[in-house]
Amino acid sequence: MKKTLLLSVVASTMIMAGGDIAPVEPVVEAPVVESGWDFSGQAVVYYQTGDYATAAATLGGATGADLFDQDGSRADFGLQLRAVNKDVFAGIGFGGEVSGLSTLNLENWLVSDVMQGVGDLTGTNDVDDITDGGWISQLYMTYAIGNTSFKLGRQELPKALSPFAFSEGWNVFKNTFDAVLVVNTDLPNTTLVGAWVGGANFNNIGVGVTNHNLTNFDSVNGDDGVYMLTAQNKSFDGLTLTGTWYYGADMTGIDDVNILWGDVAYAGESFYAALQAGTVMGEFVPGGDDTVAVGVKAGTDLGMFNVELAYTSVDEGNAGVFNVGGVKTPLYTQMILNQGFIKRDNDTFVARAGVKALGGKFGLAYDYTTDNSANNNDYTELDLTYKTKVLNDSTTLFAGYIFQDADNWADNRNTLRFWARYNF
Repeated sequence: MKKTLLLSVVASTMIMAGGDIAPVEPVVEAPVVESGWDFSGQAVVYYQTGDYATAAATLGGATGADLFDQDGSRADFGLQLRAVNKDVFAGIGFGGEVSGLSTLNLENWLVSDVMQGVGDLTGTNDVDDITDGGWISQLYMTYAIGNTSFKLGRQELPKALSPFAFSEGWNVFKNTFDAVLVVNTDLPNTTLVGAWVGGANFNNIGVGVTNHNLTNFDSVNGDDGVYMLTAQNKSFDGLTLTGTWYYGADMTGIDDVNILWGDVAYAGESFYAALQAGTVMGEFVPGGDDTVAVGVKAGTDLGMFNVELAYTSVDEGNAGVFNVGGVKTPLYTQMILNQGFIKRDNDTFVARAGVKALGGKFGLAYDYTTDNSANNNDYTELDLTYKTKVLNDSTTLFAGYIFQDADNWADNRNTLRFWARYNF
């Protein structure tokens, strides 16, 4: 159209001038071709302090700390860059992500530990060994044919479709998995997901923690891996039915592992409710019992206010409820720091409330857990949080206070957590 317009102008000029001037050659602009690549990333600042010693400080001989003391504090700075192209060649897509962490030398004066380790502790327990480093957090290929899509390589797995092997978002960066993922939507209102999970890094914190190193992608179950099949149906208005089955051949070394997990969730205009139940079957120790867990939650959203009540019960089965790539559970009663008390042999009640105010959202949650084991270590936790977005929603700010108390502890614990996450 630009060329036609320019020729018309030239012709009109020649007519008005009586044809005495030479025509001007039109300028032809080359069309802009989009590359198909989507580039994005995030930068994170993360700080946590507690009135108890971190793992690194404890290994160094300290037994306690005050809030903001070096012995009770940990921190990380993180940078993550990613590139995605859904059609590089013949419908084959590609995605990649690199991540890096550093304390910027804070471990020598402000903190004593990190939120996520990226080094090697072989033969030592020195926090300096795990402060700085990078890794390839995602690297995968995609392909789609009809209503079936394939994703092969290192990737994130969502808890909604993989409740026992999922990427946790509470730390600086998410843990990821080496997996093959197949998704099919041929059946009406139904999503079928099949996966083979071969390896994973581990989302945990600090010195002295097994599998702390995010740069290591360890095998989940030797060469056999773990197979998963999930079916999710939304045929009824407001109702979501999800069922998952995992199988790991000889995963415990003495037995196969089968996990069955189901979730029924209803969401109305202002009311929601859900039920979860499942079992982990297999001998994790000789003669060990299977684990059975159930949970229920209900809540209401009234504009700027929301409230929720949740209850879960896990029996004395040896395996408990877990995530192979991290520390959290898929239980409705999961809070900021209570996972070690709710995953096995307990009954847990959680009440939550939220209010939108001051440009963000305040959250309050209270947990009471009855320990049904011989330890009789009942537990309580109170979480007070605030989250908001600033700078045109590009940056999320979080502040949280966590109070913990257990019957077998000499004293209660107080934790403060702050982070800022800039997305670009």
